Amino acid sequence: MVSPLLARREGGEVRMLLTLVQPERLKRILARMFDSEEFLSHFGIRSLSASYREPVTFDVDGRSLSIEYEPGESRTGMFGGNSNWRGPVWFPVNVLLADKLRAYGRYYGDSFTIEIPTGSGNHRTLTDAADLIDNGLAGLFRPVDGKRPADGERIESSLDPLWSVHPSFNEYFDGDTGEGLGATHQTGWTALVAHLLRPRLPL
Repeated sequence: MVSPLLARREGGEVRMLLTLVQPERLKRILARMFDSEEFLSHFGIRSLSASYREPVTFDVDGRSLSIEYEPGESRTGMFGGNSNWRGPVWFPVNVLLADKLRAYGRYYGDSFTIEIPTGSGNHRTLTDAADLIDNGLAGLFRPVDGKRPADGERIESSLDPLWSVHPSFNEYFDGDTGEGLGATHQTGWTALVAHLLRPRLPL
């Protein structure tokens, strides 16, 4: 019953972690998650691997069904016209992922590292991995050449002060470009960017 509870001693202190994912499996999961050909985008972690740009098709009870990576708005009317969990970056899920990586990082310390991005040979701690996610999310709102990536080419990217100084808080974001999609007033979760932009407080 206590197998999910890990414990390690470091400098006279005992650290404990309740987890269903053992270290070897965690490394395998994170290798996929931080692969830029799969889940890692410039603006966070995608909701479906970009390796499925070509659809995966299978038969169920004589019906041919498929799923494919769609970074933004759906190309079909399914799910009300948006692709939901088929590729976009979702703000609250990414914040939770980063927070959990920090929890793992506090337990494992600097000795547990992963490649970021996968295959680069650049080994980073889990805290570094969490910072990468947080910085990607914050980057949606940081101007690049005078425009916020989240604004895309919509009216929000105009120089009109009504838009330039009042960012919208989109429901989710294109997994390739970062353009904000869906509802533009998700202050219940996308406004979490204010938490990410403030100086990090000590633990």
